[in-house]
Amino acid sequence: METAICGRIALSPNHVFNPKPGDKNSVCRGPCANRGILMAISTTCSGKGGGLLEKPVIERTTPGRESEFDLRKSKKMAPPYRVMLHNDNYNKREYVVQVLMKVIPGMTLDNAVNIMQEAHYNGLSVVIICAQADAEEHCMQLRGNGLLSSIEPASDGC
Repeated sequence: METAICGRIALSPNHVFNPKPGDKNSVCRGPCANRGILMAISTTCSGKGGGLLEKPVIERTTPGRESEFDLRKSKKMAPPYRVMLHNDNYNKREYVVQVLMKVIPGMTLDNAVNIMQEAHYNGLSVVIICAQADAEEHCMQLRGNGLLSSIEPASDGC
């Protein structure tokens, strides 16, 4: 059976999947199955048989606490909300554009100008569609800079 190199340690598939008790080169120390450890081992094979093992990525989770994967998954499944910008007769257009670019991550000058103009001419404009917590934060930041804003569910077709 072929061996693979992991860092400076030569590992055979038996070292990885069937470690001997007390083996200091073992990837998995102790009773791994009961500790809530997720391991990812990637291999690259150029032919038949073994391959080169990269250093495993180990994510430790504590009981009752979600892993990063679960948190990302739940964020993606959260219903989207619209952040709405309302027209007002107090703020100059240039100031509105500056605030939009400061508060909304990734907001370009062109998008900020278009959003400002739509709010100016139509009375209302969609600034961004995002998760509820982010929408509430953006709305509060816009209000904190003197702009009129609100949020609403985006469930009717975004």
